[in-house]
Amino acid sequence: MKNLGKKIKMIVEKTDTGFSAYSEDYPIFTTGKTVSELINNAYEAAKLFFEEESKKLNHESIKFEIDFKQFFQYYKVLNSKFLAEKIGMNPTLLSQYVQGRKKPSESQTERILTGIQQIGRELSEMNLIYKR
Repeated sequence: MKNLGKKIKMIVEKTDTGFSAYSEDYPIFTTGKTVSELINNAYEAAKLFFEEESKKLNHESIKFEIDFKQFFQYYKVLNSKFLAEKIGMNPTLLSQYVQGRKKPSESQTERILTGIQQIGRELSEMNLIYKR
């Protein structure tokens, strides 16, 4: 079995019942009530699609993309003003990206994503202490 050469890009959208994802390059689509369920379902759908071609897939074979507005609507815990300050960006500009009034350049998108990933790493390394 050969590994799949390029990553499968899946576009994620928030729906009334959870999430949906589809590929623009392959006839692969799926849904899930949670992001975790959506990721697992997308992997299974892609695996089924490439089964006849004997292509080997893993979770790293799929890249998920979601637009700014939907991302910040779902992850409400992430405050755009806090993120802007963390990455040294004008909070008003980031707010315009989040609200869909402006579209960030590729470099700005990368800067924002790097900031989000840094916050995620920081949070994953934290332990909460409960004291009485």
